[in-house]
Amino acid sequence: MRRLLLVLIAGVASPLRAQMDMQHPMEMHAGPLGIPETRMGSGTSWLPDASPMHAAHYMLGRWTLMLHGKGFFQYDWQGGSRGSNQLGIVNWGMAAASRPLGGGQLQLRAMLSAEPWTIGSRGYPLLVQSGESYQGAPLHDRQHPHDLFMELAALYERPVARDFGLSLYLAPVGEPAVGPVAFPHRPSAADDPLAPISHHWQDGTHITFGVVTAGVFTRNVKLEASWFNGREPDENRTNFDYAGRRLDSFSARLTVNPGPRWSLSTWYAYLKSPEGLYPDESLHRIGASALTTQPVGTKGTWSSGLIYGANDQIGPGPLASSVVLESTVDLGGTNSFFGRVEYVRKSAEELVISSVPPTTQYDVGALALGYLRTVGTVAGLVAGVGVRGSLNFVPSSLDGAYGSRTPVGAAIYLQLRPADSRESGMKMNGMPGMHGGSHD
Repeated sequence: MRRLLLVLIAGVASPLRAQMDMQHPMEMHAGPLGIPETRMGSGTSWLPDASPMHAAHYMLGRWTLMLHGKGFFQYDWQGGSRGSNQLGIVNWGMAAASRPLGGGQLQLRAMLSAEPWTIGSRGYPLLVQSGESYQGAPLHDRQHPHDLFMELAALYERPVARDFGLSLYLAPVGEPAVGPVAFPHRPSAADDPLAPISHHWQDGTHITFGVVTAGVFTRNVKLEASWFNGREPDENRTNFDYAGRRLDSFSARLTVNPGPRWSLSTWYAYLKSPEGLYPDESLHRIGASALTTQPVGTKGTWSSGLIYGANDQIGPGPLASSVVLESTVDLGGTNSFFGRVEYVRKSAEELVISSVPPTTQYDVGALALGYLRTVGTVAGLVAGVGVRGSLNFVPSSLDGAYGSRTPVGAAIYLQLRPADSRESGMKMNGMPGMHGGSHD
């Protein structure tokens, strides 16, 4: 009884403590047409309904507030002639507030990242990675940081028939209907702290300054089109990149969720002058993805993604393709194993190989395997300790640039994320009494 009274007093004193247990949001919280919250990916993309979702939920009057995010405090070491090492924090945090409005549902979103300070404008080491720029030169063998403002958006969805709805997404900063669910938000990549080397062939538009997306959807199918600013973010990661730019690019995406454990998508986009260093170069981007989440035992999940993405630069030159297969097996929230294998065709210009013509093409690849051990919860956050190893593959013609045809990398990290209701009762190893109360 005393504990119950303390809980009630805390709930009156702070409405934010009135949390909802969202362990089974398909039953307890659904959007228009009964679509479960777990289907929400990045931007307007869809995940399988069975996807795990780690977020804290609160009721504020008619508003439902959802808070989630992730942080990786990591030491990243990349070997070979182009490798380096860095201590930093990869991170993002998101708040989404939704409420009924006009027969539909309005959702307001804000997603921020401290990476401009915790990683720096040059990003973190990642062999064979490419895309965006730093100090007027292309970034290579490094992953660029996220911008401070990753998303500021409003999404309105409204059913207009028993199994038919309309949606409108307006985002000063957001994600157009291009690519799969962005890698930071895919369950298949949830415990991997480093980005895919195929990022700019697949989901590289997930931070875009100016997006309008309209869609039609049923319970299982969504067709959407976007009009957006095709330029990628510049090296100033804390401002809004609107100067001299307008909505000049477009895309379309079709997504089908045939059942609760699958989500299939295909897309096309025209990107006007995406790279600031090459303003006269535009491209077409095409791709397809299959995402799935399957049960493992009584509490575990196995999430996987198979993604194809390709860039076709307007003008002479071959289609540059990429494929990634990634998977995360979560064994009941305590032990997690993950892996990623990918292939990408990149140019000498993208990899900054100055000794050959810039249009020279190279087939490169990467294999990464990792393990995460959950050690407990503190202040409503789950803490886990992880390790990741990678083996990269470059052709013999790049042996001199990388010092090996198979340069390697490694990372060790501490991961923090919101706890779900099952995890909130756990205690930090060796620290009795330190446990949080956030729910999933």
